[in-house]
Amino acid sequence: MSLQPRPWPEVPPLTAQVARTAFPKGNLAMRIRDELGAVYDDERFTGAFGVRGRPGISPGQLMMVTVLQFSENLTDRQAADAVRDRVSWKFALGLDLDDAGFDASVLSEFRSRLVAGDLATLALDALLERLAAEGLVKARGRARTDSTHVLGAIRHLCRLELAGETLRAALEALASAAPDWLTGVIDASWQVRYGARVDHLHLPESETRRAALMVDYGRDGYRLLEQVAAPAAPPWLREIPAVDTLRRIWIQQFYRTTTSRGAEVVRRRESESEGGDGLPPGRDRLISPYDLDARHSVKRDHGWDGYKVHFTETCDDPSCTPTPADAAGTASGPGQAPVARPAGTGRGDLPNLIIGVLTTVATTSDAAALEEVHTRLERRGLLPAEHLLDSGYPSAEQIVRSARAYGVTLVTPVLLDQSAQARAGQGYDKASFSFDFDQRRGTCPEGRASASWTPCRQAERDAIVVSWARTDCGPCTKRELCTTGTRRQITIRDRELHEALAAARAEQTTDEWKRRYAARAGIEGTMRQTTHVTGVRTARYVGLPKTALEHTIAATTINMIRLDAYWTGKPLDRTRATHLARLDFTLAA
Repeated sequence: MSLQPRPWPEVPPLTAQVARTAFPKGNLAMRIRDELGAVYDDERFTGAFGVRGRPGISPGQLMMVTVLQFSENLTDRQAADAVRDRVSWKFALGLDLDDAGFDASVLSEFRSRLVAGDLATLALDALLERLAAEGLVKARGRARTDSTHVLGAIRHLCRLELAGETLRAALEALASAAPDWLTGVIDASWQVRYGARVDHLHLPESETRRAALMVDYGRDGYRLLEQVAAPAAPPWLREIPAVDTLRRIWIQQFYRTTTSRGAEVVRRRESESEGGDGLPPGRDRLISPYDLDARHSVKRDHGWDGYKVHFTETCDDPSCTPTPADAAGTASGPGQAPVARPAGTGRGDLPNLIIGVLTTVATTSDAAALEEVHTRLERRGLLPAEHLLDSGYPSAEQIVRSARAYGVTLVTPVLLDQSAQARAGQGYDKASFSFDFDQRRGTCPEGRASASWTPCRQAERDAIVVSWARTDCGPCTKRELCTTGTRRQITIRDRELHEALAAARAEQTTDEWKRRYAARAGIEGTMRQTTHVTGVRTARYVGLPKTALEHTIAATTINMIRLDAYWTGKPLDRTRATHLARLDFTLAA
């Protein structure tokens, strides 16, 4: 299928007439066409399509179909049916009423082309460019970011199930690719043991029998890998993805050694803390033979298999946001004619729009993701002046780097002093001491200077340990307020990080900071909207690239829904509380 760029077709008069009659006030699909015209030009997709062959369906139209599909959380088949059956979708796409549409498989192939052509962010990028031109999004404003967990499109497997299913998947792939070769290296018993998926088997309940079955899986897997690597085997067998997955998972799950008598011993790997051979860290450990990007992670008391997604949205103060130029007749885009909009269309509150999406594996911490969040916002030209975050994102390094490299002020609660004095709320905590970095000296609240100033490395970070002499601390009348030991020691960061952390801790106790930070809570509503409307809580597709594409399209869809409320004059939703939550028990008391 080749791409022959062409402008979007005008809405056929008959399609427009029928659509306006059926929906006098319009709907989401029709208003997108009325307000934005053709959002996605075919020229943007040249990297994903060839230039030879039979002309394909317009990728710009397929992108719009995908956005509309996510707005109603439809399957591919339902979306393809909607293109054929819904007059409002035909209006949005500029199709004739009798247009036959396309097969549902086209949407799956389209997504694969977007990922292969490195166009996974195009849906959101193109929309944000249009909105920036109309003044609805801008740089140097205020933004907020939060993350949520995403369940992978895989079944949770225990280690026994993982081993059995991985071996079965490799055998199935070899049986399809080289059936004659496989029948020569295994016998009929393998067909009985591995013929059914592991979730269809009744695994033993006894721990002893389960351990023995795990070792049997390990021996069979090693035997199959040896046969694949044998000189007589076709070399291309080693390149089959399922075989490579078997090799990787066997390295992580099993340990094979040879005794002094030459006997081979296969055992399941256990953690070093349990006296075993060691397990790979969670960030590297494979949990499914079908999705090699998914990882298991735990946050507080909640564990999941899959990914994590970060959404960044604008949250400018309405009183400080300029009104965009959006009169009826505003051009739909560069080089495009003004769109004729229905008369009497009002405008509502300026919407908070999603300007950044980042999908990571589940084990990536929020703090580690912040740098990439800022990098992507900078690439789009939408870096905020203030960035509101929860306590999972910041560190002293991030506060300094965000301000220095991106000019972004992080408005976020930083970790408080964890010393015993600070936790107790009495005594001399770290803030009670002063530090002179030029003289390399600390001074305690009683005016005594430190005895040593020692730069060092702690937890792979540069630090400074400041200590006071026992001769000063021992006879001090306030020692009980300072330390329970014979002398006081305090660990601090280098000058820039120490001063940034101290300033942040002091600022977050002020009423002004609390007022500014209160706006961060609104991101929770966005999380709920993305999970309930577009279904991002559970991944539709397998693999990190396609899951990231899914989240980008979901963010684009949420923006379209919010823009629709803006175009129609619908006010922004306010926080609601149930009748039970509004009960005032102070009156009853």
